[in-house]
Amino acid sequence: MPKTVTTPKTLHLVTLGCAKNRVDSEVMLGTLAKKGYLLVLDPAQAEVIVVNTCSFIRDAKEESIQTILEMAELKRTGRCETLLVAGCLPQRHAEELERELPEVDHFVGTGAYAQVADLLAAEAMPRTLVPDPEFVHSAKTPRINSMPPYTAFVKVSEGCDNRCAFCVIPAIRGRQRSRPVEDIVAEARKLAKGGAVELNLIAQDLTAYGHDLPGKPKLAQLLRALVKVKGPRWIRLHYAYPRELSDELIAVIAGEEKVVKYLDMPLQHISDPLLRAMRRGKGSRYIRELLARLRERVPGIVLRTSLIAGLPGETEADFELLKGFVKEQRFERLGVFEFSPEEGTRAAAMEGQVPAKIARARRRELMAIQRRISREQNRALIGKRVEVLVEGVSEETEHLLVGRTAGQAIEIDGITYINDGVALPGEIVPVEVTQAADYDLVGHIVGSTNHD
Repeated sequence: MPKTVTTPKTLHLVTLGCAKNRVDSEVMLGTLAKKGYLLVLDPAQAEVIVVNTCSFIRDAKEESIQTILEMAELKRTGRCETLLVAGCLPQRHAEELERELPEVDHFVGTGAYAQVADLLAAEAMPRTLVPDPEFVHSAKTPRINSMPPYTAFVKVSEGCDNRCAFCVIPAIRGRQRSRPVEDIVAEARKLAKGGAVELNLIAQDLTAYGHDLPGKPKLAQLLRALVKVKGPRWIRLHYAYPRELSDELIAVIAGEEKVVKYLDMPLQHISDPLLRAMRRGKGSRYIRELLARLRERVPGIVLRTSLIAGLPGETEADFELLKGFVKEQRFERLGVFEFSPEEGTRAAAMEGQVPAKIARARRRELMAIQRRISREQNRALIGKRVEVLVEGVSEETEHLLVGRTAGQAIEIDGITYINDGVALPGEIVPVEVTQAADYDLVGHIVGSTNHD
């Protein structure tokens, strides 16, 4: 029988990978804290260490393995009694990990992370628990926000029904399971009570939200419900797959003050042969028309996208097309990945694999183009006033505050340095931009705020 820890055991949790993984870790923290575990920041002081892994691409797997080995060393040199590895890596490679990592006590997949506390408290816990990924947490599930209190991620659905040729997510996370609107709103209210002024909506496929629920609610309906929650001032949209964006959704983004004029939409490529081969579902004409529609109907929108360099079959002509697309669209935010052939995906077995050296060079070239675009766009903001969510004192010097504009998402975009004025973390203040770098801004607070 599971039981509450009578003498509190110290716990350290390491989270790798994306924001969706972070939310899973926060659920594990919540359930473990409820059972009496005491969180410590120093892994050397932890009796139980949990590593929540990522295995989306090769580099992520290597980082996960390296982190596991580092934490395993603390079983010899620190206080660690139990090492548990959770998340995507054991979901994909449980049998191999069992053989190769005898120093790990337990492996838990993506469908069992909420059971970690009960499993650790059980008298006879299996070494490996990797059920089919069917779980999705609710507002009633214990969760501890690991972000600063003024911001939080809200996972509105789990899993993905797309079958992109390069992606392992459906195999790791299962089919899409959307949370009901009222449940997400309930969680948003909890986060607001904790001080959240920014809610970052995340999913594997945000624009597909609700298609699997009774009544098939849409993302626009969810947003209209969330803007009524008191407290949050910014609602940000991440991981919006470039499917049909309804006029209603675009109208909500344009018209609702709380919905940030920012959209994170991974496009991956613009070559029609590659889009077909990668099973993306939409072609270049649709993508260009969608981007133009967003620019026209949501003035000032900040568009973030991600691209993949070196997809199987990517020719020099395809790459030139992609470079031209980046120059033409002038995305405010852009990231580029090198293609990583993942076991079990269609793309890994395709002909025309691009050498890693060429993919790496193409990635660098794309990012050089984007750096110039970003610098030009940032310089155009000099002399203008922007709202900035203050995050606190800079780690670089106590004489600067740092924050983010509505166009700067946490963890993935640049930041804004504030060199004059006083504000508290979580406040949104007007800032006049005075300097601009490639990705960051510098400015001073306009007007005065009373913190006496």
